[in-house]
Amino acid sequence: MILPFPISLVVIMGVFIFLSMYMRKVMMKRMGAGKGLGIFNPGIGSGKLKYYCMTCGEQHNQLACPKCGSKMKRVGT
Repeated sequence: MILPFPISLVVIMGVFIFLSMYMRKVMMKRMGAGKGLGIFNPGIGSGKLKYYCMTCGEQHNQLACPKCGSKMKRVGT
């Protein structure tokens, strides 16, 4: 059965959107982040991030390190 042009385009787009949403759901479930509201889920390991100065190792959440003044920082757990 062949559908006329405008209807077939709508059907193809609907199938594409449905498959992409389904595949996203499957992949999120595989990664263990299937709980929550999808894009609104904070993600795996939703604890607070800790930032450490790359120069002196001080833990802080400011723009510049309060100890040495460096602006370079890394994320740790």
